[in-house]
Amino acid sequence: MKSIEDLVSILTKLPGIGRKSALRIAYALLRSDISFSEALAESILMLRKTVRFCSECGSYAETDICQICLDNSRDRSIICVVEQPQDVFTIETSREYRGLYHVLGGLLSPLEGIGPESLSINKLIQRIHNSFSTSVPIQEIIIATNPTVEGDTTALYLKKLFEKELVSVTRLATGIPVGGDLEYADKLTLARSFRGRAPL
Repeated sequence: MKSIEDLVSILTKLPGIGRKSALRIAYALLRSDISFSEALAESILMLRKTVRFCSECGSYAETDICQICLDNSRDRSIICVVEQPQDVFTIETSREYRGLYHVLGGLLSPLEGIGPESLSINKLIQRIHNSFSTSVPIQEIIIATNPTVEGDTTALYLKKLFEKELVSVTRLATGIPVGGDLEYADKLTLARSFRGRAPL
């Protein structure tokens, strides 16, 4: 049926959804009440109409500036640099970090033609320089990029970029996860664990 195939074709463009999953979703929608399908369609439209990028940090927001940037209780001397807006929400769920964020919008990848000018690095530099004229200047940049070749390249670039600034540049620790087993850890994870070891 064309209508089912059209929906399946659209759904398979979403991350993590293959043809079988798309068919299950399509059949579930056919079995559900029409009001559910209408509510789903309306929610998707509202998402696209109301959610935008924060003009300050680049994360998702429903207003010009996101709630995190507006929150005066946050530590404004620290900025956590992440790759994508969804990384902000991931870190927020830990409830361990109370500083500000900066979303790069990607990672450096010379092979794909993604250089510093393609990311919001200049905006980060501007934010740091502007903070020096405020009552709470930025003192630390935490780089929270993924431990991949691109993530490491971006972290190293940012470290070199801010070496001469009056800010400390740190990187999230990587290594063996909580509950992990040494027997199943790969060589790179073990190497990172040894390099990032901390005193007890």
